[in-house]
Amino acid sequence: APADELPLNFVQYHWGLRTAWTRKKWTLEFAVEHEGRLAGTQGFMTNNYLVTHTGETGSWLGREFHGRGIGTAMRQAICAFVFDHLDADQITSAAFTDNPASNAVSRKVGYVGNGVQRATRREGEWQYSQQLLLTPDAFVRGEPISASGVEEFRKFIGLDA
Repeated sequence: APADELPLNFVQYHWGLRTAWTRKKWTLEFAVEHEGRLAGTQGFMTNNYLVTHTGETGSWLGREFHGRGIGTAMRQAICAFVFDHLDADQITSAAFTDNPASNAVSRKVGYVGNGVQRATRREGEWQYSQQLLLTPDAFVRGEPISASGVEEFRKFIGLDA
């Protein structure tokens, strides 16, 4: 988005996720901090998780934080959380084919290509999107994570009803 539109788009997107949350369809977004500053967000979105045990990762990282390994670390953290604490069977992701940095992060974490499709990037503009798939056995872990509130979250989403 143009720089003057990005702040409003960002907050509308995140506020909208909270108002649309249901047990059937939800998105979990984590803030990513680096040296005490908000660097980005890392999310996991799913539909029918109790049936599919899968969902898609998505992220945003401020430009000044690119190229420092933060994108890889945040993706490894969300995947570890979902595999280890939410019993996921697989995780998907996608990135436009002309976004080599995002595709490189996915490869480092262990995702493999799972086809390409046309996707809308901006109103009236499409680009090829590389579809990606990650399984527990292919997952390249990063630093160990710790999580609190897992038991309550599992009940909240219906895993441990």
